[in-house]
Amino acid sequence: MKPSSSAERLSEMINKAINDGELTTAEYDKILAIANEDMVIDSQEKQLLTQLQDMLANRTVKKVK
Repeated sequence: MKPSSSAERLSEMINKAINDGELTTAEYDKILAIANEDMVIDSQEKQLLTQLQDMLANRTVKKVK
């Protein structure tokens, strides 16, 4: 199954945060907006969001202002 365009953009944003090791509030808001833009969070998007939440929880990625 081909990823949705929102899943691809979501992946890009999350990978940027992983590579930076930081996630700004604006980036986090944009990630949530991308995930919700079609009003459906598909399995790929859910997996990406879970991965991001896990990384925030274990501080692999730090949330900054």
